[in-house]
Amino acid sequence: MTVHEDARAIHDELIALRHEFHREPEVGLRLPRTQERVLAALDDLPLEISTGRDTTSVTGVLRGGDGPTVLLRADMDALPVRERTGLDFASRTGDTMHACGHDLHTTMLIGAARLLSAHRDRLGGDVVLMFQPGEEGCDGARIMVDEGVLEASGRRVDAAYGMHVFSSNAPQGLFVTRPGTMLSASDELHVEVRGTGGHGSAPHRTQDPVAAISEMITSLQTMVTRQFDMFDPVVLSVGSLHAGTAVNVIPEVATFGATVRTFSPESRERMRERSAEVLRAVAAAHRVDVEVDYRPGYPPTSTDAEETAFADRTIRELFGEERQQTLVNPLSGSEDFCRVLDEVPGSFIGLGAVPEGIDPDSADYNHSPTALFDDAVLADGATAYAELALARTHVGR
Repeated sequence: MTVHEDARAIHDELIALRHEFHREPEVGLRLPRTQERVLAALDDLPLEISTGRDTTSVTGVLRGGDGPTVLLRADMDALPVRERTGLDFASRTGDTMHACGHDLHTTMLIGAARLLSAHRDRLGGDVVLMFQPGEEGCDGARIMVDEGVLEASGRRVDAAYGMHVFSSNAPQGLFVTRPGTMLSASDELHVEVRGTGGHGSAPHRTQDPVAAISEMITSLQTMVTRQFDMFDPVVLSVGSLHAGTAVNVIPEVATFGATVRTFSPESRERMRERSAEVLRAVAAAHRVDVEVDYRPGYPPTSTDAEETAFADRTIRELFGEERQQTLVNPLSGSEDFCRVLDEVPGSFIGLGAVPEGIDPDSADYNHSPTALFDDAVLADGATAYAELALARTHVGR
């Protein structure tokens, strides 16, 4: 049987496993129940298993020939979101949900481990299976890289592939890639403005932080459109804004927080510098004090052109030309798989998982409490992981 036929044969088992992960989501770097379930699912396979020192990560090594070593990655963590999908396998943990599809990623990589083990005689080199916690803002990939996941087989990985499902925008079963920058950097801007409070009827006797912070937000948006190239865009969205406790009292303090998305190292650094300059200039004009805390997050996720072309060819050969698409523009989401791709060549592959009968353009997107991901993509995702490893371990031998 082919790998794809084998994947279809275990599809029902993959669905059941995905539902188990979905019912008991865990957040952050410590995922003990998830780790236990992953270890149990891999227990009967010919893998060399190790677990993380500082996280509940799982690394498996499948030995092949003396050809290239390939890494396959799946993230395992969920989000602090209260699920409202109405699914019969919905989260049982209250305010935690697999709203970004990591339960599918983990299941597909377990499926790939089973497929690769069954077709081990076809492997030209070793495969490293990277089951990673803490993708959602905890930089779990960096921790695993620091702990040596790229050298888990005894030699450095030659190529790495990650995959991510989408609950919107991409039709079910469509694989999407992009050479070069595929995802944006994600940083945070936290601002505190401190003035002199007083009675709302006499603002001239205060230094009003509310007026200052309002102008700051407007000035930042103007700066983005006037000081950055539209073909190397910057996105700044204020998601948190707090000031005051009563309508007739001018407060002493006002704060806001924003997410900042950039697509190049140059714009990322410039945004950090220019935002602080603008905020301090507005503060001086209003005679208030400002504290600027610019917190770096994930850098842009950039894929290797040759590895992406290889992934594209492999996907088209497996599923047909119509199942692969190259993105014209990068996506404004971010990913800590960038930590792996900054170290070794590889690619990141999107997979549409919109349920049948739902318009991808209007479906709820990842991170929504009502985001839905179709089990139907599990066998194809596992096949893609496995075939990428099987084919890539023979390249350059």
